[in-house]
Amino acid sequence: MSDNEKKPVSPKILSIFSGCGGLDLGFHLEGYTTIWANDFSEWAVASFKKYFGDVIRLEDITKIDPYKDKSIPECDIVLGGFPCQDFSVIWKQPGLNGKRGGLYRHFLEFVDAKKPKAFVAENVKGLLTANKRMAIETIIKDFESIEPGYVLKPHLYNFADYGVPQFRERLLIVGVRKDTGFNFIHPLPSHGEGRAHPYVTAGKALEGVEKVQFNNEPINSLPKTRKMLERIPEGGNFTDIPKDDPLYVKGMISHVYRRINRSEPSKTIIAAGGGGTWGYHYPEPRALTNRERARLQSFPDDFEFIGNITEVRRQIGNAVPPEGVRVAARRLLPLFTGEYQHIDLNDIFDKLSKMTVKERLDYVNSEMN
Repeated sequence: MSDNEKKPVSPKILSIFSGCGGLDLGFHLEGYTTIWANDFSEWAVASFKKYFGDVIRLEDITKIDPYKDKSIPECDIVLGGFPCQDFSVIWKQPGLNGKRGGLYRHFLEFVDAKKPKAFVAENVKGLLTANKRMAIETIIKDFESIEPGYVLKPHLYNFADYGVPQFRERLLIVGVRKDTGFNFIHPLPSHGEGRAHPYVTAGKALEGVEKVQFNNEPINSLPKTRKMLERIPEGGNFTDIPKDDPLYVKGMISHVYRRINRSEPSKTIIAAGGGGTWGYHYPEPRALTNRERARLQSFPDDFEFIGNITEVRRQIGNAVPPEGVRVAARRLLPLFTGEYQHIDLNDIFDKLSKMTVKERLDYVNSEMN
């Protein structure tokens, strides 16, 4: 290596609530490396380990103390999607000294214990309105309270706008330690009408998928299901079946028996699979295979999911689409290479801390333009 050549930087990830590793993969594609990870799902951990190696720990996170556990290494960035079941209780006792009712507190503790330069938390869109916005307001304040202070910028992504062949809205909360002087700005959408690139369509994503060996087993469908699908057009769902048809069932909701439209991104891939929620092929009258679902989630074909069909379906549906977060990972890279203009973040921190979450979201959007 010549004196003028710089050694590639590989920021070190500490990953919690890792699942099968979709969020990690998006960052790995930009040169990051996961050095420690954790999840409590045996099958998700097996999938993670198969792809990333033996860096993940199968354990209940409530049994792990990041302040005392010396086996947890120092890191540059913390990633994770904390579960959303405890939104109803997290706001009752705010701050790191308060007793949280659920798993959310553990993400806070990992950030507080390791003081990474940045963290990225992924969650569902519903977090923005949970408990009349009390949940997200408290989450923001709690992370801001971690010394020496983190500048938090939440943004609602539709991952189709960033090259994923699927309409999928998820909240990314990016926190940057304010003493770094790095002003993170979320990237503008790159895909869709009037943008640099067209949407990646479901049809494009599924080209040649039948040649992939891993996780491509056909899903058995009942004869009645196949007959029902034959009545549903491309991009349609159960409501497209005529009401006078013998197969029509009153009261079914529109997202069941939903067939892909090959000329646009798919609808959201979910973890559930019963009651017609698998996601269905077109023109073939059948459920999508897990590999097809993985393609729509932007996973590469060499990512092998471990477990039976039901377990794999759950892992894929719960995952973060790697391509969707890749652009945020790229935008954060200068923080770790040092190639950025340092600014005093105290003014931005103080300004944001006085805003409601809605005002903060609007501010983040205005920065992107």
